[in-house]
This record gives sequence, structure tokens and C-alpha cells, in this order.
Amino acid sequence: MSTLLVIAKAPVPGRVKTRLTTRFTPQQAADLARAALEDTLAAVLATPARRRVLVLDGQPGPWIPAGIEVVAQCAGGLDVRLAAAFALAEGPALLIGMDTPQVTPGLLTPGLDFAEADAWFGPADDGGFWALGLAEPDPALLIGVPMSVAHTGEVQRQRLTGAGLGLRDLPELCDVDTPADARRVAAAAPWTRFAALHSGLCAVSR
Repeated sequence: MSTLLVIAKAPVPGRVKTRLTTRFTPQQAADLARAALEDTLAAVLATPARRRVLVLDGQPGPWIPAGIEVVAQCAGGLDVRLAAAFALAEGPALLIGMDTPQVTPGLLTPGLDFAEADAWFGPADDGGFWALGLAEPDPALLIGVPMSVAHTGEVQRQRLTGAGLGLRDLPELCDVDTPADARRVAAAAPWTRFAALHSGLCAVSR
């Protein structure tokens, strides 16, 4: 069975979801980040996996449920930190972030099955990716990929196929980066903590 990795920042005002502050205060943006992370970790806990590891930038808090291992992120660019996160798995792993509170066990489970795939790729609609699964994690598959740009996903996909890996896709999702993203995701996933908080904050600030 594979390892499920979540790479995330602690939900500290001014350090997370700063692009949301065009609509929300830094504290509200951090609260939305916390809700998104809590939703993500709940989905991870409900997904069958060998290990569930949160690779965290910042200090752990009460928002981390029992059953989640916590490991500090290494220093370096995001490509380096992703490669280091995969190394923690010591075997097949699926890595996701904290920007998709709409994620469910049904979306995650296929990406942990490497019986007929060498890699899984979950594209994000902003040109990046929300999930990456590797049967045999290799830093060379990640190091040097330009992160957080419009063609990140395209370059990452080319890196995988160029290595001759059998690649399968997960569904495309919307990352929460901007207030418009937050509105879309909250509307699409009304059962989440994120959606409930978003609705409350928008009602107050009208």
C-alpha cells in the first residue's frame, strides 16, 4: 500500500493565502487556509493508505488530527521540497497540497494504486497540479520544474512522460488561490468546513 503525503503551510496570518486578502483580512485568509487543510486531512484520514504524512512548513497546531504523521519541510524551492517529501515515503506515494478542500477519498484512492501506472497526475485548472503520484519517487522527476507558473503542470507532465513513465490522470480540480477560486470551490463542495466558513465570512462582510 502507498503513502499519502500532504505538503502544507501552517495557517498563520500573513503567511498563507495572501492572495485572498484582496477580499478577506489576513486572519480570515488564514482561517480559510486552516479550514481547507482540515478538510484535506479529513479526506486523507478516510483514504486507505500505508502512511499519512503531513509535510509542514511551520508549527503544528490543534488542527492536525490523530493518525497524521507530521514532518517538517526542508529548506529550498518548492521543487526541492516536493522531492524531499517524496523521499520520506520510502516507496510509492501520492502527494497533494492544501489548496483543494473539495478533495475526497474517492478522488485520492485511484492515485494510490500503481498496479498499472508508474505515475498519477492531477491537473489544476490554473495550469499547475493538485496531485502527483509516483511508484518510484526520483528527485530527478521534480528538481528544476518551474513551480507556481502557468506552465508548471505542462512541464511536470513532460518530465514524467519523458522519463518513459506510464502516466494516468486524476480529475482536474480548482486550486484555491484567489477570492474567485474560493467562491467556486465553496459552491462546488458545500459539505466542507471551507464552504461553511466562506459563506459566513462573505455574509458578514457584505
